[in-house]
Amino acid sequence: MTLVLCICSTKKIIGERDMEFWRTPLNVADVSVPRGKVNVIDDRCKGCGYCVEYCPKGILELSDRFNVKGYHPPTVTDPEQCVDCKLCEMLCPEFAVWVVSQGEVAIES
Repeated sequence: MTLVLCICSTKKIIGERDMEFWRTPLNVADVSVPRGKVNVIDDRCKGCGYCVEYCPKGILELSDRFNVKGYHPPTVTDPEQCVDCKLCEMLCPEFAVWVVSQGEVAIES
């Protein structure tokens, strides 16, 4: 068994803006990041927080307002950072969250 240890950075890698390359990849001009738009039906939400907890970019948070059921629905804090992974859509037990694909954006080198 071989153990590989990478001590590249202690920085938490969240997205392409926060990522630090120790070298520039050869195909950096060909790499693009998908983008999406998160939509929430507030009155369908039961405030479980799965979408907020498992969003890899951390763009969702529970709001201070109440819906008709008395729960706090999520709000999108930084819509430009959505990477169209659709985890929030897959995890929502009430089908209150869905993502619409918005195309792809090239990574700035």
